[in-house]
Amino acid sequence: MKTTISQSTISWEAAHTAVAAAVNEAAQLGVLINVAVTDPSGNLVAFLRMPGAFPQSINIAIDKAYTASGFGFPTADWMKVFGNNEAMKLGFSAQPRHIIFGGGLPIRIDGELIGGIGVSGASEEQDGICAKAGLNAIGAN
Repeated sequence: MKTTISQSTISWEAAHTAVAAAVNEAAQLGVLINVAVTDPSGNLVAFLRMPGAFPQSINIAIDKAYTASGFGFPTADWMKVFGNNEAMKLGFSAQPRHIIFGGGLPIRIDGELIGGIGVSGASEEQDGICAKAGLNAIGAN
């Protein structure tokens, strides 16, 4: 029986590059955001808040990264997962830290999940664009 496994995680350098790229994208879009990067377990590795970004969005950004890294798919995909199951929709969204709208993306390098990125403060579409810019900056897919 195997008793240990190795799991890759995002480096602090890559996490900081990703949050900086997301903030730069937000500046180009003319929006103010909060952006977080977590490791595969959902623990915070990097965070940036643009001055003037909604303080209420700080935890939402962190929780988007937490949800995306923990489940391994974009937070925007949850509504497809729920379909017409209202009980599942209500039950999941009532769980602390679980986000069911866009702006959170898993971070994968060569198919391996190494973390998540979450952006909050702009529209759902703009949050997603900024998160994707963070992925692109570190060569993640």
